[in-house]
Amino acid sequence: MSETNESQTNNPLHGITLERMVKELQYKFGWDGLGYHIRINCFLKDPSLKSSLKFLRKNTLGTGKGRETLFR
Repeated sequence: MSETNESQTNNPLHGITLERMVKELQYKFGWDGLGYHIRINCFLKDPSLKSSLKFLRKNTLGTGKGRETLFR
């Protein structure tokens, strides 16, 4: 097994897309709940899946360590 694969076996987010995470969190908490727990405008002002993904992908929140921190 390569070093990359070994590091991913302990990563609970490996293989889960940002879209799937946002959909599951929105289903569980709703947009109001997401806005309350994660205070960023894409969840607070006129939220939608498309606008949230666009914002999160443009910022470090939607990648790597930012994703782990954001969605703990």
